[in-house]
Amino acid sequence: MTTQVAAEVRARAGAGLGAAAGGGMGGQDYRTVFLNEPQPFKYCSNAICTAKYRYKLLFFLPMFLFEQFRRYANIFFLIIALLQQIPGVSPTGRYTTLVPLICILVVSAIKEIAEDIKRHRADDELNKREIEVLKDGQWQWIKWRHIQVGDIVKVRNNKFFPADLVLLASSEPQALCYVETANLDGETNLKIRQGLPQTSHLLEARDLMSLSGKVECEAPNRFLYQFTGNLKETSRPTVPLCPDQVLLRGAKLQNTNWVFGLVIYTGHETKLMKNSATSAPLKRSTVDRQTNNLIILLFFLLIVLCLIMAVCNSQWPAELHWYLSLDDLSVFNFGINFITFIILFNNLIPISLQVTLEVVRFIQAGFINNDINMLYEENNIWAMARTSNLNEELGMVKYVLSDKTGTLTCNIMEFKRCSVGGNVYSMSDGSVQDLIVLVESGGPGSDMARQFLIMLAVCHTVIPDRDEGRPDSAIKYHAASPDERALVEGAQKLGFVFETRTPDCVVVDVLGTKERYEVLNVLEFTSARKRMSVIVKTPDGQIKLYCKGADTVIYERLGDSQQFRDVIVRHLEDFAGEGLRTLCYATADISQEFYDKWKNIYHKASTALQFREKKLEDAAQLIENNLTLLGATAIEDKLQDEVPETIASLLKAGIHVWVLTGDKQETAINIGHSCHLLNQGMPLIILNTDSLDETRDTINRHVVEFGEQLKRENEAALIIDGKTLIYALTPDLRKDFLDLCISCKSVICCRVSPSQKAEVVELLTRETGSVTLAIGDGANDVAMIQKANVGVGIAGLEGLQAACASDYAIGQFRFLARLLFVHGAWNYSRLCKVILYSFYKNICLYVIELWWAAMSGWSGQVLFERWSIAMYNVLFTAAPPLVMGIFDRSCSAETRMKYPELYRESQSGSHFNWKVFLWWVWLALVHSVLVFVLPYFSMTQDVAWGHGRVGGYLMVGNMVYTYVVITVCLKAGLETDAWTWVTHLAIWGSIASWFIFLLVYSNFWPVLPMAPDMAGIYLQVYSSPVFWFGVILIPLSCLLLDVTTKTMQNSVRKSLTEQVRESEISNKDVSKVLDTKHRLSETARLLKNVFRRTTTRVNLEVELAHGYAFSQEEHGVMGQSEVIRFYDTTQPKPGGM
Repeated sequence: MTTQVAAEVRARAGAGLGAAAGGGMGGQDYRTVFLNEPQPFKYCSNAICTAKYRYKLLFFLPMFLFEQFRRYANIFFLIIALLQQIPGVSPTGRYTTLVPLICILVVSAIKEIAEDIKRHRADDELNKREIEVLKDGQWQWIKWRHIQVGDIVKVRNNKFFPADLVLLASSEPQALCYVETANLDGETNLKIRQGLPQTSHLLEARDLMSLSGKVECEAPNRFLYQFTGNLKETSRPTVPLCPDQVLLRGAKLQNTNWVFGLVIYTGHETKLMKNSATSAPLKRSTVDRQTNNLIILLFFLLIVLCLIMAVCNSQWPAELHWYLSLDDLSVFNFGINFITFIILFNNLIPISLQVTLEVVRFIQAGFINNDINMLYEENNIWAMARTSNLNEELGMVKYVLSDKTGTLTCNIMEFKRCSVGGNVYSMSDGSVQDLIVLVESGGPGSDMARQFLIMLAVCHTVIPDRDEGRPDSAIKYHAASPDERALVEGAQKLGFVFETRTPDCVVVDVLGTKERYEVLNVLEFTSARKRMSVIVKTPDGQIKLYCKGADTVIYERLGDSQQFRDVIVRHLEDFAGEGLRTLCYATADISQEFYDKWKNIYHKASTALQFREKKLEDAAQLIENNLTLLGATAIEDKLQDEVPETIASLLKAGIHVWVLTGDKQETAINIGHSCHLLNQGMPLIILNTDSLDETRDTINRHVVEFGEQLKRENEAALIIDGKTLIYALTPDLRKDFLDLCISCKSVICCRVSPSQKAEVVELLTRETGSVTLAIGDGANDVAMIQKANVGVGIAGLEGLQAACASDYAIGQFRFLARLLFVHGAWNYSRLCKVILYSFYKNICLYVIELWWAAMSGWSGQVLFERWSIAMYNVLFTAAPPLVMGIFDRSCSAETRMKYPELYRESQSGSHFNWKVFLWWVWLALVHSVLVFVLPYFSMTQDVAWGHGRVGGYLMVGNMVYTYVVITVCLKAGLETDAWTWVTHLAIWGSIASWFIFLLVYSNFWPVLPMAPDMAGIYLQVYSSPVFWFGVILIPLSCLLLDVTTKTMQNSVRKSLTEQVRESEISNKDVSKVLDTKHRLSETARLLKNVFRRTTTRVNLEVELAHGYAFSQEEHGVMGQSEVIRFYDTTQPKPGGM
């Protein structure tokens, strides 16, 4: 029976959209979702995973090994470990490389597992959220991960959609709902979505259970704004579905009590996840890649060295040493000798480096996670290093690419100031109360003030909602535009309370008196009009037009003799200087006769079959003129704490800040001014074009205008919208476009999609070779976060998508400064020292075998005992680099935060490059020569004691080994900037550990069956005056060159960091060291006038200077003038049970 049902369901699925889609298997070209029936196919789970090792243990081992063996050092050591298994070849034993390699892989695996567990836990937080699903006629709470295609879910107000849904019904009239898509596209205004009329009546569970039929739709894809499908109810005509009926995962329901939705795409098949990488990319730091290249160089040098030694061995005159019977030893074969020398010198590439780096990075990540100065106390959010492999990359960032909404801003609009009657009234200082007093007094100017406040409460498309369940029965305002809600809330605080909306009128409580205004017409806002108007009939029967918008469009429609025209312009400039969003307000009295004529003209325009939009605009022009200016408002798009200060610090540190946002151009520029990314008077290069050819001409013109200043930082900003960016990123233009961008101090990309954000980041990263950091808080930022060298997510209360996909998560944007200036700079300096020191100490010891080979017939004989060699990196020199990598610092955190200029040193990569590496290699070679030659010549006669007895080669070997340990440990102290008790313990403890080890190890034989050739050797070494004389003389002789060089550098070529460090130590004023004045060059100043040219009309610059900005959806499923006609707030809403 079950088989027959399944076969019938599959047959019905194939008969559905098959013809329209050209056939194909279900789920390939199309998808069929049955209503209240089992689905014919098993679809993707709704659980998401952003972890690096997505399938946990199943693919962990192969992916982990692939990641580890991308490091050439690990490949090299694996080959050495295999070669050591050949009998009679290895002079250092069979396991001296294999065991450390296994330890490296185990430590790395533990670290990777620990970090990936954090990612899985973050994913689980999302997957374990709960939602109501219709099961057996009742609403049941289930976890997001258990949602399946075909489920009908109930989403409540202020909740995220758990999957991609088709809207069936809502608590609002006509199945309307408001959706916040800031998490998807960065836009602050709400979008309207509307269910089909055929399902809008399904307001209860029993109605939904009666629904029968299927939904046919396209296969899952990444196009956020495209959707095609059909609703086929049983025995009813097919109805088309479009994007206006789709609610996408990642968006949030707003201003709507509840919606019912049918799940069509789940998990990684949702459009949101299709726009994001399915798992965390395998990123590597710049230092890590440079280290890889150095290892390749050392490997080839090792090959050359071993070939030379093998040749020298084959040419050694055996007859001079006839008593060794060299001719009878088959091991003296050229190939065997070559392998022997490779094994002997393999430690020139430090195997301990990987373990040291893993431990240091893990502990550094712990410092980030527990930094109390990066705790966002309001939400108890700590900084989190989700990977430790990029710690040092934080110290080399050149470009920060930031989202706007939720990253720089709080997405909260607040009414701050207004200009009425030539005076400015502020909410912050309480002067706005004077405006109320003026209205109540009835004195001069009171009528204008009253009209202004009435206009705030009437000229909008806001919906009031009185929550009867609350004790104070407070009014909540629902609006598609956050600007309008802020204005209405501002009017409410001033005693002009918008209370009720019906299809025909609005009711306003004016200082305790209710007034009814009949809404005759609404002329909607568009980007082209830059204004919106309402025509109302006042309580006394007079017809008035209220119009608000950009100052340019309002001023050109004003009548003659406007009293406060110039004063308000100055106020607008002041508001814009503070980064506030401004609007101008004007009114006009309309006679009944004129209105009747105009109404007929407007009706004809609204029903025209051709050029309807143009005719509607012409009709609006007829009535929106001869206006009387009432005043202006200033709204604050509230920034997160300390955003302007943080951006100023980043710019001082030589970091370029770009803003990539899906929001409108005016809004983005306004925020650019408020966060001080753009300065008043800064030249703006604005690219708004409509074709490829126009874009090419514009970019080429600006490139020519820069001249010699191209590719150099200039005091200018570039603004580009998403449409133009499509053309600018084409293969033949992207190079010139990038040159133009990097010639500007700041770049703002507006109306860009998530994929465009990723393209910009990828272009900048690949073409410049600079380290890029992307920061965002929403799901629309995931793509760019994963494309950048370093991805930082803002971990909010709800939007965890960006934080889950990031490398580092912080609570607010302001913590980025400390993450880079303190942890980034410290970690870069520490890691560079660890890597250079690790190469240095290994070269210093193991090259001695080369000098010894020249004295021992190139035989491959080792100067040191094999387990002493093995313990060199494990015990005697392990602690200094660890302590250096964990505790060393050149300047205090407070100084680095106060003086961002110090970041430039690490940003330039001056601590780790070919020049620096070769200098350390040169020092290591010099030290190895001195450490070997001086003891060797002191023991020329093989006499180390007064009684004349002699010692063997191990006597010299242990003397040399001692001097190496002391020299490299003191070298670590010489390179350390911050001496702590841990530093003393590491350096002196490491030296002491060798002396103790030699004492203990020399007594192993015969108690333990090992090291017979070391038996009693400590008596020979410790009783020799020559040895103790060398303990003092030889390390000091080796380090004399280092001390001299360091002294000269700190005297003649002292770095800025070193100067600040010395000032800190001597308690001097650090500010005297730093020249923080940044002046424009003469050329840059001359370029100001050049950059004033834009590709848009001149009025745009005036609007930007006066702070105009307004957010509202355009060309949505339904116009705002239609939406408000559906609402009657005097009627109760359905409960959706």
